[in-house]
Amino acid sequence: MDDIGIIGVGGYNEMGRNMTAVHVGKDIIILDMGLRLDQIQIHEDVETERMHSLDLIKMGAIPDDTVMKGVDGTVRAIVCTHGHLDHIGAIPKLAHRYRAPIIATPYTIGLIKQLIKSERKFSAENKLISMHAGDVREISSNLSIEFIRVQHSTLDCVFVAIHTPQGVLLYANDFKMDRTPTLGEPPDIPRLKQIGKEGVFLMITESTNAAISGKTPSERIAKEMLHDVLTGTEETNSGVIVTTFSSHVARIDSIVKIAKKMDRIPVLLGRSMDKYVKLAKNMGYVEFPDNLNVYGTRKTIDKALARIAAEGKDKYLPIMTGHQGEPGAVLDRVAVDGTDYRIETGDKVIFSANAIPTPGTLANRYAIETKLSMRGARIYDKVHVSGHACREDHWELLRMINPEHVIPAHGSIVMHGSYLEIAESAGYVLGDTIHLLRNGEELVLG
Repeated sequence: MDDIGIIGVGGYNEMGRNMTAVHVGKDIIILDMGLRLDQIQIHEDVETERMHSLDLIKMGAIPDDTVMKGVDGTVRAIVCTHGHLDHIGAIPKLAHRYRAPIIATPYTIGLIKQLIKSERKFSAENKLISMHAGDVREISSNLSIEFIRVQHSTLDCVFVAIHTPQGVLLYANDFKMDRTPTLGEPPDIPRLKQIGKEGVFLMITESTNAAISGKTPSERIAKEMLHDVLTGTEETNSGVIVTTFSSHVARIDSIVKIAKKMDRIPVLLGRSMDKYVKLAKNMGYVEFPDNLNVYGTRKTIDKALARIAAEGKDKYLPIMTGHQGEPGAVLDRVAVDGTDYRIETGDKVIFSANAIPTPGTLANRYAIETKLSMRGARIYDKVHVSGHACREDHWELLRMINPEHVIPAHGSIVMHGSYLEIAESAGYVLGDTIHLLRNGEELVLG
């Protein structure tokens, strides 16, 4: 029986640029192919389309897949778990090097199509294959993949179960055990329990929030927090701005519904808002009211902000990009009086997104909150729940799957260490049944 090799291409030294290769004999499956968003101050509205892959590798912004040249075998598929850029953002730069189809859920494929279409340096002509949660697809005579539905902070997220002669390899990246989501269905817990009973040889899982105690609250809690904050802002006729992740369609859906109760017209502002939300609407994942407007270009955004300022801030609820304080994003330009929408004393800015815990983004977030406060804004932060599993969610999944081996991914060495403590408390032993991988390394399990 062939050994199983796991190559940590990216995402094992940091949060972001996720890419893992699994090879069984001569068959290789690549799992995810993402950007590291903070490395060159890439934000949701920046254009990386014109940059060369080698420059992005040098900057540490995309995985250094040159390690794959030394792997003996053929890449049979590139499989992506969901549509966040730290999981699909490197596809336009790297996928053309592999003569393999790209397989993902329908919404994720829709986003990948957009990325490939806007790419200016390379031409990824890989076949794109949509696969629904619950489906199984044969990749080679040795391997088949199964998508298992999970919840995260965007649409159509899955775990990938690779069925091999050695047993199942479960790639469990980016999830939360949300049994009461506001959009989509809960995780497929019965199937997860079932594959746990069938026997899982190896689980690779994210470690981002492994150090945070307790369980990640449901998205329903975020909806209630937003309802409480936004309906509580109506004691004045001041401006109210909300900033959140463009890809978090469930969160945006909640904000749009609350805007109706506030008797305000919701307006989505930002290039990525236009991309994620329009695709979700066109594919039927979500329904929005007729009065919702989405503006994606700088010219149309500035026109919309000028109209809001002229007609009265109290009539509108702008929902915009820029929650990490990214230079040039819509909120940043508003904060420095770069648009006709001027912040005045008493205007409220609601951050429905936590700062990503890297030095650069923390500094940017601090700077934008300071700029807004200096102009008189009232800041509401932490109106958010994470899309990542906390410690007890990890414990629950680990006990449910009960894999022979486990590898923490998607995080720094500190995050991996926190996951290691969870696994050790469940009886795993470092170097024997739990393994720490670094970028560029291969682990072979017999």
